[in-house]
Amino acid sequence: MAISQPPFKIILGSSSVARRQILLEMGYEFEIRTAGINEKAIRKEKPEELVTVLAKAKADAILSRLEITDYRDAEPTLLITSDIVVVHEGSIREKPTTQEEARQFLKGYSGSHITTVNYVHVINLKTGKTTGGLDKAEVYFYQIPDEVIQNLIKEGIVFNVAGGLLLEHPLILPLVEAVIGASDSVMGLPKALTEKLIQEALTEEEF
Repeated sequence: MAISQPPFKIILGSSSVARRQILLEMGYEFEIRTAGINEKAIRKEKPEELVTVLAKAKADAILSRLEITDYRDAEPTLLITSDIVVVHEGSIREKPTTQEEARQFLKGYSGSHITTVNYVHVINLKTGKTTGGLDKAEVYFYQIPDEVIQNLIKEGIVFNVAGGLLLEHPLILPLVEAVIGASDSVMGLPKALTEKLIQEALTEEEF
């Protein structure tokens, strides 16, 4: 686990509330930078490839706005970016863009199951060391009532998350039959993988 004042800094390259909460739960303090990229402009057929290139593209976008030389002679700073997609019946589900798409996604999950695919990317801005890894989880659902789907769409939060799925939402959580894997992975930042990558990114810090 993280110590209270780790000898390094973290930049979280994400505006996700869930990712911020997970990193806080891990015991880390951090600053937030957002990539602001057009994710729809980056396409890959395989979910593993898509999340990998998107997480790296987010890092590249943030790096382009940083003065890297400022980090060379300072204490280590780690830039963490990640991406997640939902896979349902072989199809990649990203953030829904319309009410009808969100409704279609959520109705499809009813009485069914999905797989989440995550890629976490970590760069040590002092040493240049880069590391990353994939994590997957499965979620099985009970029947999701139409009323719940309508309320989620009306609330609007489904448009901000991959597959329109917010596992921790009080309307969704009681309808989850089982999670195979880590729930934090489903939420967008797998703790065990992230901790492993943080330590890997620091191993070559010798100066």
